[in-house]
Amino acid sequence: MSQSPQNPVLEIALLVLLSFLWGASFTLIEVAIDTIPPATIVFGRLVIGAALLVVLALWSGVAFPRSMTRWGALLIQGILQSALPFTLISWGQKHIDSGLAGLLNTTPPLFVFLIGFFLLKDRSAGTRQVLGISLGFAGVLVIMGPAAFAGEGSSVLGQLAVTGASLSYAVAAIYAKRFSDQPPVLTAACSMAFAALLMGPVSFWVGDPLSLEPTAPAIAAVIAMGVFSTAIAMAIYFRLVRTLGPLGVTTGSYIRAGFSVVLGVALLGEALSPTLIAGLVMIFAGVAIVTGHLKLPTKGRLLNKSG
Repeated sequence: MSQSPQNPVLEIALLVLLSFLWGASFTLIEVAIDTIPPATIVFGRLVIGAALLVVLALWSGVAFPRSMTRWGALLIQGILQSALPFTLISWGQKHIDSGLAGLLNTTPPLFVFLIGFFLLKDRSAGTRQVLGISLGFAGVLVIMGPAAFAGEGSSVLGQLAVTGASLSYAVAAIYAKRFSDQPPVLTAACSMAFAALLMGPVSFWVGDPLSLEPTAPAIAAVIAMGVFSTAIAMAIYFRLVRTLGPLGVTTGSYIRAGFSVVLGVALLGEALSPTLIAGLVMIFAGVAIVTGHLKLPTKGRLLNKSG
């Protein structure tokens, strides 16, 4: 169960910031992927992110776990939250268009709900959450439209890879609830460190990073992913798992899709269409409903947070 946030406005602002940081990683991957293999991109961002987070954890004076059981759980978290999905997305974007990748990566809230309802027998998600999930996903579909599925570079394996990453994100969000008793920066630092250790041998095995000749923009993109889309983003993420819960925090994937289109308008001169505006309104309304910051009347009453 998530903790009730003392400042809901702050938590939503952090969710929007997290969505922006993770949404920007799709663009950064596109910059790096031509001269840096997927596994090396993942290893690079994880090393940078883990190093910054470990330094921050040490500077904060938090106590590191002493139980091998807890260290094992953090290893699993690092795989589910970073090593596996980062690799699947980076590889998948070599085979499908970024628009389709962004659309497929909006599905974690759906997976969280389905896993909780059918596997964990969690019936706490009621009408409000289901409506919010549906409305947010519909907003993404309105923005992307049929063109998202019509990319010339699309492949079934690429689509499965990105969808698999979304499933991994969903499982990671549910699994992360067990770390609510420790500071978010500690969870982020330990899980990222494990992920980096795991991806090191993989990177050298499949990518031979020492023989690469990456471009300056590609190197800058990996550094930016490590600092912003990994270190800062993960510290925010584990805080939000505690305050908004797995379903609430994964709705940020809808906002990520919206940001990808907004950035296209702001930076690439793409048109600001009525469907874009409508889709963004639907996305933010859906997120507000799921996180409990937009109440819905039903039979003369307002739905409470348990739906």
